[in-house]
Amino acid sequence: MTGVTAPVPEPVARGSEAGRPLHVAQVLDVELSTRLPDLPAASGGSLAWVLARRDTEPVASALVQVPAGGMTGDELRAVLGDPAGTPGFLAGRAEALRAAPPMCVVVCTRDRPAELRRALDSLLAQEYPEFRILVVDNAPQTQATAELVRELGDERVSYLLAPLPGLSNARNAAIVAAPGEYLAFTDDDVVADRYWLAEIARAFHQHPGASVVAGAIVPAELETKPQLWFEQYGGHGKGRGYRQAVFSPATAKDQNPLYPLPPFGTGANMVFRPGALEAIGGFDAALGAGMPAAGGEDTLAFMKVLRQGGVMVYQPSALIRHYHRRDLAGLATQLRGYGTGLTAVYTSLLLGSPSVLFALVRLVPTAVRDVFGGGSLRVAGLGEDFPAELLKGNLRGMLAGPAAYLRGRRRQRRARRELSRGE
Repeated sequence: MTGVTAPVPEPVARGSEAGRPLHVAQVLDVELSTRLPDLPAASGGSLAWVLARRDTEPVASALVQVPAGGMTGDELRAVLGDPAGTPGFLAGRAEALRAAPPMCVVVCTRDRPAELRRALDSLLAQEYPEFRILVVDNAPQTQATAELVRELGDERVSYLLAPLPGLSNARNAAIVAAPGEYLAFTDDDVVADRYWLAEIARAFHQHPGASVVAGAIVPAELETKPQLWFEQYGGHGKGRGYRQAVFSPATAKDQNPLYPLPPFGTGANMVFRPGALEAIGGFDAALGAGMPAAGGEDTLAFMKVLRQGGVMVYQPSALIRHYHRRDLAGLATQLRGYGTGLTAVYTSLLLGSPSVLFALVRLVPTAVRDVFGGGSLRVAGLGEDFPAELLKGNLRGMLAGPAAYLRGRRRQRRARRELSRGE
């Protein structure tokens, strides 16, 4: 191995924007079992976000201040410390791969061929014995996605049109199209680590009764302040870290199935055992991107699995790199959507099972502390320059969630009627 492994791929477009520097933080991936690289002073800033691995296993990450004169590999190691990995990690992967089940990777997309191509390139490079990729084209306005799949000409990649708009509809179309398969969901704005599917297989091998496995999501780039602010807000893991976690009825006392903080997982990196999604009725079509609720369909699916007595595994070694929103407006929309999606999830739960109200009422004091408390996971990592308006927008989203969910239900009913009439 070399000192730097699995370098982060180049983004689709680079360069300064409106006079801003190329990046606010370097994004690096280092292997602790070898000599660490020296870090030059960043051309556009003095920060480096470093993912530390040991024998390819992600074990820690840190936002490092790089001095004006740069930092030696030994100095970087001193900052990172010497976190231990899992004994026999590589042997465990090899054992899991010998029993690895075929996987169907589902990538839902809409008119973003450049981002999709980047994601597909990383997926096709997986070190995994048997998998296929299903590209679900959700209510497209162009033929760009279909043309991209044709141009790839790879028999492992197939195309599925999902005419009903909304991410949940696209994911539900995949469930119907791939019955009896392991469904590994990711997004089109990601790059998958080459061991992603292998580490998913490890989790199912170690926990044969698991219904769901979710992996970690780390930044692919930190080129703008809004991307860095999203990481300060907790990124996609909110402090979940790099240790495996198992959720089941036995762990409800440690993390309530109805209260996903830190989250159980994220929709861009989740895999369901055959039959698990059918058992919960698939994804709620009134939730998710493309609907007024903006998100929450993944969280609701996890909650339903756990409430039905299922087992879910968080496997941080199953790694996905995500291209965060680059501008402030995009980040504001995202964080508001997080708030909207969360309370929309609770609305869906209450409408489907009114008795859950009593359990939710018991969670109110904890939720109030996390929303308004200064030391909660929600705000603990924020820097002094983090825009307060983003947190206010997140709170406004929470207030809007119930109404947004009801609008989504009406929109879905109308869209289905129009589709059935061929409009």
